[in-house]
Amino acid sequence: MQGLAHFVPTEVKINYLNSLLKVGFDTLDFGSFVSPKAIPQMRDTAEVVGRLDMSATKTKLLAIVANVRGAEEAVGFEPITYLGFPLSISETFQFKNTNKTIEQAFGEVAEIQNLCLKSNKQLVVYLSMGFGNPYNEPYSPEIVEKFTKRLVGMNINIIAPSDTIGSSSTDDIKALFGHLIKKFPKVEFGAHLHAKQGHVGKKVKAAYKAGVKRIDCAVRGFGGCPLADNVLVGNMATELVVAELNELGVQLAIDEMQLAQSMLASQYVFG
Repeated sequence: MQGLAHFVPTEVKINYLNSLLKVGFDTLDFGSFVSPKAIPQMRDTAEVVGRLDMSATKTKLLAIVANVRGAEEAVGFEPITYLGFPLSISETFQFKNTNKTIEQAFGEVAEIQNLCLKSNKQLVVYLSMGFGNPYNEPYSPEIVEKFTKRLVGMNINIIAPSDTIGSSSTDDIKALFGHLIKKFPKVEFGAHLHAKQGHVGKKVKAAYKAGVKRIDCAVRGFGGCPLADNVLVGNMATELVVAELNELGVQLAIDEMQLAQSMLASQYVFG
């Protein structure tokens, strides 16, 4: 919801997130500890996390951070399990997203990982532009492998290549994840893919068949990256991801009635 022009009232956010906590997701990306000047929508994240009802859910909370300062704030909240950090394969996009070079961002990752280890949190690194970029900068699966190897050297073991602009084909998805999972069998790889509605099912199938068990999605497909200098392509819609995984025979711990209720509740957030 960070890209919405209007500020979503804190109470509305809390009610919506509490609804999602009842669905049965493994992880819920609920907010961001980032500059309120840069992303005003997330200025109430600290209040939101303090009012989420974690008493009857197994869902783990993930908060996005863009720098060490944000991580220092996030690790102070006991309900949070994961901190997510966007590290880009693209130098241009890294600077647009966090105002840092890739090397500076790697330095931040190292500091945030140390904070996580000291605070009993786990760092999730998203490899933005993980399937290519619109800037004509070098890209290959071997570059993604190089980034992954460096992260593994920091004892980071949840890594999510991200299709920031929705450009990946099913062959791209199968090739990249097949390669990475073979090279780094102890890493939990996530698929953070953006896709038009008609392409969601085949992208989910490609990722799952390649061995990915951590698939990011967003209710009704809201999302997309406004900093990517491209036509905005939304996140994969949760309801379509669930439908495809059901079709593949995956046993999901999802309460689909509650998901339907959460989709209705999303109207108060997104309209």
